[in-house]
Amino acid sequence: MFQASVIASGSKGNCLLVQSDQAAVLFDVGISARRVWQALDNLGIPRKKLDAVVVSHEHSDHIKGAGAVARLQQVPIFITDETFCHCERKLGDLRGRIKYFESGKGFRIGDLFIHPFSSPHDAVDSCNFTVRQDGNEEAKLAIATDVGYASKLVVKHLMDATTLVLESNHDEILLKEGPYPWDVKQRISSRQGHLSNVQAVGVISQIMHQRLKLLVLAHLSEINNTPDHARIEMERYLRNIRSDLQLIVAEQNTHTPLFNI
Repeated sequence: MFQASVIASGSKGNCLLVQSDQAAVLFDVGISARRVWQALDNLGIPRKKLDAVVVSHEHSDHIKGAGAVARLQQVPIFITDETFCHCERKLGDLRGRIKYFESGKGFRIGDLFIHPFSSPHDAVDSCNFTVRQDGNEEAKLAIATDVGYASKLVVKHLMDATTLVLESNHDEILLKEGPYPWDVKQRISSRQGHLSNVQAVGVISQIMHQRLKLLVLAHLSEINNTPDHARIEMERYLRNIRSDLQLIVAEQNTHTPLFNI
């Protein structure tokens, strides 16, 4: 077994579950512990199976509930030293539960091998991740959200993914014409901000291969995007290349079904 579910994805909170035969890990918990428990119950996953929380960066939509989940389930939080220094107070008392990792150096949780890599984003040590399962060389999950642009490093790590969770944060026109102040619009569209729908298509065009079977569009802005905008932009490209790649658009308030990696 090697499965995942996007529990929540968007500007108000992000959380992704990966489970295998020997482990269950949450990547970011930017929602309440109560919402995490509800999702796990709906997915039929016992809370006691949870082994760890992995934090990508310090922004509140990725850490808001991380400390509470770790304390309630008595599990560790894997985080970089720099990130922890910037959000220690928000995470709360986690004595004995912090495990540090370094970007570029892989680590294991159960039978999962997790490789963090740097993400161009306006955080102190922002990371994205690839995940493999011991003894399952054919399957690879890649998680790439909070990405300002598709750097060579990002593209390299996404190349051979069989399942990809990819940011498709904003529609460029909706962002330009939307209500945000100009400086916020500039930050979102900058090389330290977020990928647009068009940029997400650009990423896929660079990494497309026959073994990529599932694409999950994630971290959609509720103000500057819609699921239809993100889906239509990607489906247009997939039709043009005659691809039957399965496409899911993750939502803020509803978890996806469990999908095989």
